[in-house]
Amino acid sequence: RRWGCWEAVATAPLADVQAELATQTYPNVAAERLQASLAALIDLRGGVDLAHLADMGTAAAMDWLEQLPGVGRKIAAGVMNASTLDRRAIVLDGHHTRILQRMGLVPPKASTARAFAAIMPAMPADWSGAEYDEHHLLMKKLGQTSCRPAAPACLECPAQALCETGRHRA
Repeated sequence: RRWGCWEAVATAPLADVQAELATQTYPNVAAERLQASLAALIDLRGGVDLAHLADMGTAAAMDWLEQLPGVGRKIAAGVMNASTLDRRAIVLDGHHTRILQRMGLVPPKASTARAFAAIMPAMPADWSGAEYDEHHLLMKKLGQTSCRPAAPACLECPAQALCETGRHRA
């Protein structure tokens, strides 16, 4: 809202964009990547416009997004399900991937792309993009509270019955 359009964000002073993103992790890096992605969109499309993605399949649209600077699988999936596209694509962050690995649904040390490929077939076919987004937020919260990296609280975890690691620690 501050700049009125995404094209203006692309050319705004970097320090101002960093200040707007101050509440997120690594706002300096995020601001640089945001501006680089917006600039690339303007170069490729003549403006910040992703309407062409509507005509692509989800995998092709995600691949197209991942060519932009700083856009990986996590952000591409987020664009798919948290935009007007409302596509089925799971957002996987470190918390989510760790939980899926402990549950035995994703191979250990899987890349984000490999984890995505492993879990997508198991996701409910009738979920909307918004439900995928909610699932991501709930899994992230679980990873921040119960399923911690070094010291998981398996006995207190609400997903223990679904988890290979949790069942072994019970």
